[in-house]
Amino acid sequence: MKILVTGGSGLIGFKLIKYLLEHGYEVYFTYLTHKISVENAITNKLDVSEKVSTMKLLQQIKPEIVIHTAAITNVDLCETNHELADKINIESTRNIVNACEEVKSKLVYISTSAVFDGKKEVYTEEDKPNPTYYYAKTKFEGENIVEKSGLQFLILRTDQPYCWLEKWQKEKTSVSRVLKKLESGEETNEVIDWYNNPTFVDNFTEVSLELIKRNKFGIYHVVGSDFINRYDLALKVAEVFGKNKKLIKPITSNELQLPAKRVNANLSNKKAQKDSGTKLIRIDEGLMKMLQQKMNSSMF
Repeated sequence: MKILVTGGSGLIGFKLIKYLLEHGYEVYFTYLTHKISVENAITNKLDVSEKVSTMKLLQQIKPEIVIHTAAITNVDLCETNHELADKINIESTRNIVNACEEVKSKLVYISTSAVFDGKKEVYTEEDKPNPTYYYAKTKFEGENIVEKSGLQFLILRTDQPYCWLEKWQKEKTSVSRVLKKLESGEETNEVIDWYNNPTFVDNFTEVSLELIKRNKFGIYHVVGSDFINRYDLALKVAEVFGKNKKLIKPITSNELQLPAKRVNANLSNKKAQKDSGTKLIRIDEGLMKMLQQKMNSSMF
């Protein structure tokens, strides 16, 4: 099967490429600014906000499945630059959808827990989204474009992805940021009133591929099995990696004075686990897997 991954140099995109190759798929991927090469995968430079170029590439490749990961995930940047957020998170998604309709590709769209307002204790796939800040609004608009298309689709909502970063990846995860500070002996201020379902990216790719292989369609919450605040997450990072917990200081989100006001949305992952036949792991297990990867790898 031929699969195209947009945003292939990103955190989730790159892991998907590697995982798909390991499972025998014919993999193509796109990048915009960070050119990378992956053995046995075909690289394509593409600005997915350019309609004509996007259409041409999909007509050339004719993938059975497109996994659309390319997006601006910096929520504060989206809050202060609506034009850029619209271009990348909405118009690019519309271009991908139109091209998929043209070549009759199935579409997997990576979305976010942020589409909810955080007013409910736990959200299932049946709950109606109500995004409150701009990044979330653009991702929900992307979901709407996908749902209203004539495509067979998967919408995979995830939250706080974490894993080891590649050298070219500039974005930080909560785990990598905390670990870097603790390793250098720096204090780190961690928010006590931001809660997430941290998701180990390796586990995300495993569940996502199972949903694809089992020909599942619709919306799934592919998130980790803990709902935890950033401060407690940092303490777990310190514990697993043997770092000094005293360097971790609790603060409230109001002290940061950031443009985007986050919400605490706890997503149920029961449907994704049931339909994929794969466990979505808790933060302790994900961190232990990262530690094991570090011990087994020469790259660290």
